[in-house]
Amino acid sequence: MTLSPAAPRRPVLGALGVVCAEIDGDDCVILVKRKNPPNAGTWGFPGGHVELGETAAEAAARELLEETGVRAAPGAQLMTLDVIPRNADGSVGGQYFLVATLCHYISGTPQPDDDALEALWVPVARIEELGLDLLDRVAELARLAQACWRETPRRVPTAPIT
Repeated sequence: MTLSPAAPRRPVLGALGVVCAEIDGDDCVILVKRKNPPNAGTWGFPGGHVELGETAAEAAARELLEETGVRAAPGAQLMTLDVIPRNADGSVGGQYFLVATLCHYISGTPQPDDDALEALWVPVARIEELGLDLLDRVAELARLAQACWRETPRRVPTAPIT
C-alpha cells in the first residue's frame, strides 16, 4: 500500500455525534456542512478527533456541542466506519476509524460553529431528497439512529427545522 507523504502514518480515531428528535411530526437528525478538508462543503454528522483520555462517546457529545451548540448525552454506539481516502495517484491519503454514537438531545438550537459552515435539523425520511451533498453512509446511519432512538425515551427540542 502506497502512503501519501502528507498522510498520517497511523489511523486517526474519530467520533460522530448523531442526535435524533421529533420536530413538527418528523424524525430529524442534526447534520453539519463541513468547513475544512478533507470533506469541506459536504454534509455529515458533527464529529472530530477523540482526545487522549476521552472515550469515543464523550468525544461525540463534545464535538456536537463545539460544532452546533447543541447539548446531548452520549448513548449507544451505532456503528463504526473505516474511511480510507485515496489520492488521484491511488496512494492512501489518510485513514480514519470513526465511532458513531447516538446522543440524546438535552438543549440548544443547531448553530454552526468551530469547523461547521451550516448546522440544521434534517428529516430522516427526506434526507436523500433535499439535494445535500452527503458524505458516504450518512443516510444509512441516520436511519439506523432513528430506529435505535425510537426504542428510547425522546426529548423534543423547541427549535423549528431551518
